Amino acid sequence: MAVTLVVHEHKRLGRGLDLAALAEELRAAGIGLEFLTGELQGSHDPSGVVFTVLAALSGMEREYIRDRTLEGHESARARGKAIGGAAVTDENMLSMTLHLRAQDLSLRDVAARLVITSGKKKGCHPSAATVLRMLRDHDQQTAAM
Repeated sequence: MAVTLVVHEHKRLGRGLDLAALAEELRAAGIGLEFLTGELQGSHDPSGVVFTVLAALSGMEREYIRDRTLEGHESARARGKAIGGAAVTDENMLSMTLHLRAQDLSLRDVAARLVITSGKKKGCHPSAATVLRMLRDHDQQTAAM
């Protein structure tokens, strides 16, 4: 019985050397590859030269995109623009978060009890990740004093 791994596009499977290493593992296991869209559309031998070259080009494309993104962030910072979303936390929220943490509640439970008081997300609850970041920043600032 022949086994074929069907993937939407090669970029969904991996990039660069990771993709080449995965392709080699698939080839060794006798598993074929089929891509539904993209430059590699169709069935392929995972060890083929065309596949290897396009995997390398995908890795280079990824690095190019990353470099351009970082350059854009640096340029925006130089112009005084903020990178990332608007802050949703404030001193009142931190105070309530510290109070709730003292009650040994989970991050999700703490987040569910907090409400954002300003901005586009006013009336919503912050994420557990936001609560964690707020507590971590507070703990680091407290330890530095």
